[in-house]
Amino acid sequence: MSLTPLNAISPIDGRYRSKTVELAAFFSEEALIKYRVLVEVEYFIALCEHPLKQLADFDSNLFESLRAIYKEFSSEDAKAIKQIEQTTNHDVKAVEYFIKDKFDQLNISRYKEFIHFGLTSQDINNTAIPLSIKLANEQIYIPQLLTLIETLDKFSKDWASIPMLARTHGQPASPTRLGKEIAVFKVRLEAQLDILKSIPYAAKFGGATGNFNAHHLAYPNVDWKLFANKLLNETLGLQHSFPTTQIEHYDHMAALFDTMKRINSILIDMDRDFWTYISMDYFKQKIKKGEVGSSAMPHKVNPIDFENSEGNLGIANAILEHLSAKLPISRLQRDLTDSTVLRNVGVPYAHTIIAFNSTLKGLHKLLLNETKITQDLNQNWAVAAEAIQTVLRREGYPNPYEALKGLTRTNAEINAESIADFIDSLEVSDSIKAELKNISPSNYTGI
Repeated sequence: MSLTPLNAISPIDGRYRSKTVELAAFFSEEALIKYRVLVEVEYFIALCEHPLKQLADFDSNLFESLRAIYKEFSSEDAKAIKQIEQTTNHDVKAVEYFIKDKFDQLNISRYKEFIHFGLTSQDINNTAIPLSIKLANEQIYIPQLLTLIETLDKFSKDWASIPMLARTHGQPASPTRLGKEIAVFKVRLEAQLDILKSIPYAAKFGGATGNFNAHHLAYPNVDWKLFANKLLNETLGLQHSFPTTQIEHYDHMAALFDTMKRINSILIDMDRDFWTYISMDYFKQKIKKGEVGSSAMPHKVNPIDFENSEGNLGIANAILEHLSAKLPISRLQRDLTDSTVLRNVGVPYAHTIIAFNSTLKGLHKLLLNETKITQDLNQNWAVAAEAIQTVLRREGYPNPYEALKGLTRTNAEINAESIADFIDSLEVSDSIKAELKNISPSNYTGI
């Protein structure tokens, strides 16, 4: 049975495939194999460029032919490697044999034992996977996050001057501005993105236990640490971790996933706020012809995009939490618990990208209901009490907080008229009374 959106077990490969398909180039089994091939090829070229004595006569004009092995890597190539793996029962060894076969085709068989020379599987895996994550972040994740940030920036500016009743503990509070509340999320996301960009993509390259044992034995006069630094840092754009055990210690990767988790938590916070604003009728939603909001209630236009985003972000965070907690832990020089875990890196990315798209979709559906926002402000004149008592404090008026408490902390209606009557009863100058009467829920919004 071939995989289709209807028979896929995971919704990221089924229902939401159209939103996640770009990630396959970085996190699929085929992608992992391709990046392994890339690392093996670039390692061989680096050995030639050093050069090792036995590779000194290798024709550098063939380098691009070697690079074509991964640049032109196809699904058929991946299938061929999986076929080899059925015999080897080892996925990285299968990659080595595949490349050796390519060497035979290029008539350079006498050099092929320098493929995977002195390496262990984790030298390849712990380079291929950070590289795929780096490129996925640069090409997919960060651009989509920036689109979200830019959208929030536009909305915050468009609605910068819209006064709005704030709510603390769910209760009416001192007024705010809609644009500023949106800007809060924009700034929070920007701060976390800066942190994310500062985290290195670390890779391990040092042989079976990280000490370059085999390399040093074969070529004791070569500075293998310097060699690895050049290969990883300069050629592949990663950061060489040294010293290590057999595996990269994943501390930087854990930091990356923790940062992604915080970004997702900020978006959950924002999704819930917009959901609440919609429920308060501060926003209506654009209606698409033919859509149904409820199977039973024809009038409903549900905030489904923000709900979809929140749900997917929650799943992403659960997996990111496991990744960041588990990956830095490995028994002695290594165990195999990191292997299957790393194969799931693409899953939280997929749920996160689905969420980004849903949040953006929800934002673009919003229709500001300024009438309702203004109505709520005018029905909550009691929130001007903070402003009035602050001016009275400034003027040295006795017990201003208590005076305003007596006025406002009741169940009686507080409106512009009752506030004005209260101000008239105060023993302050006419100029102060005029200043106080100028305060309203719509203009008491700070900076």
